[in-house]
Amino acid sequence: MDRRAFLSAALAARQAAVPSSIVDSHIHLYDPTRPKGVPWPEKDSSIYRRILPADFRRTAAPFGVAAAVAVECSPWVEDNQWVLDLISTEPAILGLVGNIEPGTAEFPRLLSRFRRNPLFLGIRFGYLWGRDLSEALQKPATLDHLRLLARAGLTLDTAGPPKLARDLLIIADQAPGLRIVIDHLPGVEPPRQPAALAAWHTRLRELADRPGIFVKLSAVLRRAGDRVPLDAAFYRDRLDFICDTFGPDRLLFGSDWPNSEPLGSYQQVLGVVQSYFTARGQAPLEGFFWRNSQSAYRWKPRAAGQPR
Repeated sequence: MDRRAFLSAALAARQAAVPSSIVDSHIHLYDPTRPKGVPWPEKDSSIYRRILPADFRRTAAPFGVAAAVAVECSPWVEDNQWVLDLISTEPAILGLVGNIEPGTAEFPRLLSRFRRNPLFLGIRFGYLWGRDLSEALQKPATLDHLRLLARAGLTLDTAGPPKLARDLLIIADQAPGLRIVIDHLPGVEPPRQPAALAAWHTRLRELADRPGIFVKLSAVLRRAGDRVPLDAAFYRDRLDFICDTFGPDRLLFGSDWPNSEPLGSYQQVLGVVQSYFTARGQAPLEGFFWRNSQSAYRWKPRAAGQPR
């Protein structure tokens, strides 16, 4: 192959490795100016400002992002309704992963209430707001409620330290059919002791053998000393392990915007994972950037230009 033909082939390959659409499966919406305020973020945070769907569109649309899934960032029950009302006329937001707590007396009633809204896609429950998933699983009601969630066809989002993997093995076995999305796995600090690290990796591989378990590649960027590397090669070891363990059909893109802003702009967060996945070819790219999120959440397109 001569030089001109080689360059033409390289350019064609690069142009082909672009997703036809992008769905961000993890953003947050909130408004500190509401009378009650917000439980998060803190007032001294750089992201303490109104974050509404229009802000998401202005931030993400220039980079080819067609839509997003909102993930609740408040433990207040009525904030689920606030977001659902907010996105009812905002087709760029495909739905809400809400926040109601399994194992509590009010869970069945709240699940029945919110699941009637087709934009309610599931719940977020794990190591957040002082909750401890390991302790919660000691109560029979918690697993009963997760089975209710599975029968409703909704999804469980969760995140936490390495011990989360052990919790999820219990849930996957005791609530069969429940779709589970592990958030922020690239940002989890691996155990330092070799035996603990090996045990964690073994549990993650066991989770990958269970159907219906997805991993959201969110919280990818991290500090290295006084800087945040923007070269995908810096993150390759962790991403390679996750991608090779769970396979191309279980991985979702999530920016964690605006919580990601202290580490990098939206363009930088997207750029790192786009650079990493481009090397894996077109099919994994399509799955990662939108198809797999539809499998995980069962969202439906709400506007022209959104993937089908």
